[in-house]
Amino acid sequence: MIFIDGVNVKIREGSVANRPIYVALAVTGEGTRDILGLWAGEHGDGQGAKYWIRVLSEIKNRGTRDCLIVVCDGLKGLPEAIAAVWPQTNCANMEDYSGVFC
Repeated sequence: MIFIDGVNVKIREGSVANRPIYVALAVTGEGTRDILGLWAGEHGDGQGAKYWIRVLSEIKNRGTRDCLIVVCDGLKGLPEAIAAVWPQTNCANMEDYSGVFC
């Protein structure tokens, strides 16, 4: 199971600008949690499904051949982006799993 989300943060590079930070966290069948990565998008990217395709493809290329469930928010186009990388993966809404790590 992979949890993915993005948040906009202020980053100073000469001037302060909002940039999206994308995070992917995996939970294995044994319950082990692994941070798969953090990615900083460019100013003005927003949290787009196009960027998520790049992130998920990178995760797959690093050795994650398949994923049972990807938990994400309701970002438009995200289920299609997930299906483009892992066609058999189920996409679940984040609100259904809000207490998993509490």
